[in-house]
Amino acid sequence: MKSKTTKIAAAIAVTALFSASVAQARPPVTPTENASQMKQLIDTVNEGYKLWHGGIKSANGLACGNCHPDGAAIGPQTFPKYQLDMGKVVPLRDMINWCIQIPLQGEALSSDSKEMLALEAYAFYMSRGKPITPGDNSAQQTPVKVNSGVGYPTLDGKEPLLSGQPLFTPKNPMPAYPLNK
Repeated sequence: MKSKTTKIAAAIAVTALFSASVAQARPPVTPTENASQMKQLIDTVNEGYKLWHGGIKSANGLACGNCHPDGAAIGPQTFPKYQLDMGKVVPLRDMINWCIQIPLQGEALSSDSKEMLALEAYAFYMSRGKPITPGDNSAQQTPVKVNSGVGYPTLDGKEPLLSGQPLFTPKNPMPAYPLNK
């Protein structure tokens, strides 16, 4: 009888111990910690915005925002993915470095640099909450007005557009994709 009573008492003690531990656990993140973490994220996203729209040193004066003014056609949530230009599956940071080295004619960033983190944070932040739709990256973006940079030429080669102006307008429509060329 004593051994059965001892076993029951031990079971009650273990249950009480686990119950006390669970009841005393704090939330994983307090509101103060959450606010601090969100501020750090937004600061990093804002740094990425600055880099994206002219803060990366390039040999030809281009910025990420010249081709992707609002983070468009990036679809960071679809990475890693196969990139035809590279002939392999790559993470977003490799695509960012490809763009810096080829179109921008700049120096690649270290994959673990604060600049790369900021660029990735900006790209992902612009696509937060967007569904993954393969082949339709531009529909997965949240457009924003860009107020930086020196402008870029229109498709007809006439006056350069100023930052904040739309690239494609009724007078300067988006060209049809050359599927059979």
